[in-house]
Amino acid sequence: MKQRVSALLREKFGREVVLEKPKDRSFGHFATPIAFSLAKELKKSPMAISDELASSFEQSDVFNSVESVKGYLNFRLSENFLNDYASWALQNQDEFAKQDKKEKILLEFVSANPTGPLHIGHARGAVYGDTLYRLAKHLGYDITAEYYVNDAGNQIDLLGLSIQLDGRENILKESVEYPQSYYRGEYLTKLAEEAVSRFGKEILSDESRQKELALWAKDGVMEIITKDLADTNIFFDNFVNESSLYADWDRVMVKMGSGIYEKDDKIWIASTQKGDDNDRVVVREDGRPTYLAGDIVYHNQKFEQAYDHYINIWGADHHGYIARVKASVEFLGYDGNKLEILLSQMVSLLKDGEPYKMSKRAGNVILMSDIVEEIGSDALRFIFASKKSDTALEFDLAEFKKQDSSNPIFYIQYAHARIKTVISKSSLTEDEIMSATLKNLDENADILMFDALLLPEIVEDAFASRQIQKLPEYLKSLAASTHKFYYDCRIIGTKDEAKFLKLLTLVALSLRVGLSLMGIKAKDYMSKEEETI
Repeated sequence: MKQRVSALLREKFGREVVLEKPKDRSFGHFATPIAFSLAKELKKSPMAISDELASSFEQSDVFNSVESVKGYLNFRLSENFLNDYASWALQNQDEFAKQDKKEKILLEFVSANPTGPLHIGHARGAVYGDTLYRLAKHLGYDITAEYYVNDAGNQIDLLGLSIQLDGRENILKESVEYPQSYYRGEYLTKLAEEAVSRFGKEILSDESRQKELALWAKDGVMEIITKDLADTNIFFDNFVNESSLYADWDRVMVKMGSGIYEKDDKIWIASTQKGDDNDRVVVREDGRPTYLAGDIVYHNQKFEQAYDHYINIWGADHHGYIARVKASVEFLGYDGNKLEILLSQMVSLLKDGEPYKMSKRAGNVILMSDIVEEIGSDALRFIFASKKSDTALEFDLAEFKKQDSSNPIFYIQYAHARIKTVISKSSLTEDEIMSATLKNLDENADILMFDALLLPEIVEDAFASRQIQKLPEYLKSLAASTHKFYYDCRIIGTKDEAKFLKLLTLVALSLRVGLSLMGIKAKDYMSKEEETI
């Protein structure tokens, strides 16, 4: 709707027009402050300009009325336009809210080290990335989801040591002294048992085989990670291993040109030339590349694939890393503006108002899989999508286990199931319902139809602004309007039964598509225990 109105106004005024939705629905469906931007140019007051502009609109199929209110132009869409659009949406459900964007995007997210299961901090970035991916796909972008596997460096060496120590303690029953930094959790015992079965017990005691053990084990950890993601309906198109990149380091270093230099037997990137606080080491004295070196090769590989745009989603603790990576991209000869880095803040978790206990299976973190097991993947996805990713998130698991209106995902699912139940009680055929016209609706029904038809602009805005929380906010609002309409309006057996059922079918479409873009399947019915609203 908004695109159609914007295009019409752009053609009429010969310029882009800002469209807003009035908070007071009595003012109409859309409004524009264009008169204020024209005031200086035309040397007239905004109110005089808006009066003139309002009178210039002839009656059309798009607008029922165009009014001037305190300098704003308010537009009320015509019944014909809304009815035609709603009918089109119902006849073309697979195309509803879709567009045909041409941009090619590479989206990298999660990229957790393959040294242990995903925790809730990883989960937040995972849900954020996957929801952006789904929105982009729906909008027609050619988008690829990629996971960067950090399978090189100290963290991998530590994985091998941690498995040996755990196995010696829990399998060989030895007394073990653990270093201050090591991985912990039941998953290590399982890996140690599998290692003994594959390599024999001696691998737990031979320090020279720690690297071999680690490289074998990281594949097992990645299986845990991909299963945890799949259980939350998150999948990737590509996995890129850090260990595969270093063979290309010499070529990339030459490509960096004056962006790198040697000092104190180390190789540095001159990132201060690009706004970083300090230059950074990329190769140590002993010739070993740093983590940043891997990122430089990785980003060179990305940009050599000639995507139009690159999006990385990182944990908020990587904020200081942004400048040095962008510097390397520019030293490689690429446009740093094509690289967009989004941050995901950590999560505070409560249970009945008390801090949630750390996982025994992980040792010192709260596992993503534990939360999915407790409240389900739908609730987890909804929670992590419901607030801006770069702001702190605290939630109580107890709230999302309730089977009532205080639980937003339940409230939305119940709205969809309620519509399906009402339709199932009607004796009308699908053809009879779909052939009804959505005209002469009362105010509540008109508002509900308009809200249902807003989904396309919500989808576009949520992706363009990278604020995916706009989608769950919209779904909660639409669900509230649906429940209100159900209680305020008698449907079955009335003269307007077909019209109302067609309207509710439209609402169900928006709820279903909106939920699917969050990786959630809409419910067609609720269990007896759930039917409490």
